Amino acid sequence: MAVDFETRIHKLEHLAGFYLEIPSDIVQKLGGLNNRLICTANQSLSWQCGLAALGNGSAYITFASPKMKKLKVKEGDTVHVSLQHDHSDYGAKMPVELQEVLDQDDEGNRRFHKMAAGKQRYIMTYISDIKSGQLRIERAVRIIENIKRLTEGKEKFADFMKVK
Repeated sequence: MAVDFETRIHKLEHLAGFYLEIPSDIVQKLGGLNNRLICTANQSLSWQCGLAALGNGSAYITFASPKMKKLKVKEGDTVHVSLQHDHSDYGAKMPVELQEVLDQDDEGNRRFHKMAAGKQRYIMTYISDIKSGQLRIERAVRIIENIKRLTEGKEKFADFMKVK
C-alpha cells in the first residue's frame, strides 16, 4: 500500500543538503519512524530511504542534489511523493562487488551480517557511490578487512572506513 501526498523541498540547516518533509499524519499511517521505505518523487524517481525525526511527530527524507537535478526541482518547490514499505533484505541495494567479497570471505561475511542494519546500509551506499568498478572492489575489500580487525560488536564507522 502506497501513501501519496504533496510536500515541499526544504534546506537542511544542520547539514549540507535538502529534505522532503513528511507530515505527522503520514508518519503515523506508515507506522512510525522505524521503517525502511521506497520513496517515489513526481512519479519518476525512486530510491530506498528511511525517516528521520523532524519534531512534532513529523519526519523528513533526505533529498540529495543529484535527485533534485534529475527532477529539475529546487528548494521551495512542491513535489508529489509516494511512500511504500521496503521489504528488501537490507533496505538498500547490495553492490555486486561487496557481495562478491562476502561470498569469498566467510569471516568477513559473518562479521558484516552481525553488524546493525544501518551500518550495513551505510557500507553498501558508501561502496555503491563510486563509479569505477575496480575502486568499488578495492573499497569493499578494504572495509571488510578493517571490520575483521575490529573488536566484534564494537565496530564504528570511522574505524572500518580507515585506509590501511
